[in-house]
Amino acid sequence: MEYENKAKAYYNFPREEMLDYLPKEAQTVLEVGCGQGAFAAQIKDYNDAEVWGIEYMKEEGNLAKNILDKVFIGGVEDFIKDLPDNYFDAIYFNDVLEHLAYPDAVLRDLKSKLKANGLVISSIPNLRHFRVLKMLVIDGNWDYAEHGVMDKTHLRWFTKKSIRKMYESLGYEIVSHEGISPSKSLKPYLYNIPLLFTGMDMKYKQFATVARNL
Repeated sequence: MEYENKAKAYYNFPREEMLDYLPKEAQTVLEVGCGQGAFAAQIKDYNDAEVWGIEYMKEEGNLAKNILDKVFIGGVEDFIKDLPDNYFDAIYFNDVLEHLAYPDAVLRDLKSKLKANGLVISSIPNLRHFRVLKMLVIDGNWDYAEHGVMDKTHLRWFTKKSIRKMYESLGYEIVSHEGISPSKSLKPYLYNIPLLFTGMDMKYKQFATVARNL
């Protein structure tokens, strides 16, 4: 299984930049893809929230039980029915939705688990990142990698526009939608290809999105 070949740091990675999107008053949080619990620990330090998690990998999920208040081990699709209705102030997907076969269905089914005006907070890799475009358009390649935008375990790929469309088509209201993890330098010759520069979104490796349940 490809997930078992991931470096251990993959499942124990803090996400300080994603913590900024969590309202201070949020007291019940679900993290889908909680790994060993590194980000959940940050949430608890931030606002002492009750944090639940869903983790696909058994070993990592068992470690997360030492940090989170409740952990389900397996695919998120298998546990939606076990989550309480109208319970969570926020649900996190930190680089998770792109690993799901049907991310839109999961987001749709989780709406009933959010409180009114509850938030889904996600980070999603950006397929329009300039290194991916260079690989495809300039080099003529489509090469998978062990991590990053072209992670071989990704099942779906997104752009800034498609992320927004996914959420809005499901009835969520976009609260914020912005690039994160910007590249500090772009290859100068790429500036000579106007088609690729319809927007500067290509400098971001990911997009962080906050969407409200209406």
